[in-house]
Amino acid sequence: MSRIGRKPVVIPSGVKIECKNGSIEITGPKGKLTKSLPQGIKTNVDNGEIRIERRSDEKEFRALHGLVRSLIASMVLGVTDGFSKSLDIVGVGYRAELLGKNAIKFSLGYSNPIEFSLPQGVAAAVEERGTRVVIQGVDKEVVGEVSAKIKNLRPPDSYKGKGIRYTGEALKLKPGKAGTKK
Repeated sequence: MSRIGRKPVVIPSGVKIECKNGSIEITGPKGKLTKSLPQGIKTNVDNGEIRIERRSDEKEFRALHGLVRSLIASMVLGVTDGFSKSLDIVGVGYRAELLGKNAIKFSLGYSNPIEFSLPQGVAAAVEERGTRVVIQGVDKEVVGEVSAKIKNLRPPDSYKGKGIRYTGEALKLKPGKAGTKK
């Protein structure tokens, strides 16, 4: 048995769970998430807990057992607390500003500013004079994907460190050219 798959997911108060036709729907104070379950994996809801069971001990079901439990635990956490990722913008003249609720405009040293539209269910906040962007949402996967796309607009330069990086991310800068000796 998978050690992670055996652990039950505790359902906090205010969260409703509905299992039907091979999918699970979790509704909480922050929103609603739905995920389809792979064939051979079942969920049982009882006594304020979700238990994940697999059909047999074949390799494909063993591999999915812990994964499905982790995904469901992330969904429960997302509808109760939500997820957020913070990105720092480093560089002279590099900044971001919100364009309404669904878009961010980035000035990243290119000839034209970049307008980045946010998917539904994701919110953004710009802090510290446009040098920090905080992405928030209920779906951990979507928040991480949006953060990665924003980071790829201008990845950190390996010589000066200019660009977009996750808050707290350590960069190892390369040394510049060594001067010639005479």
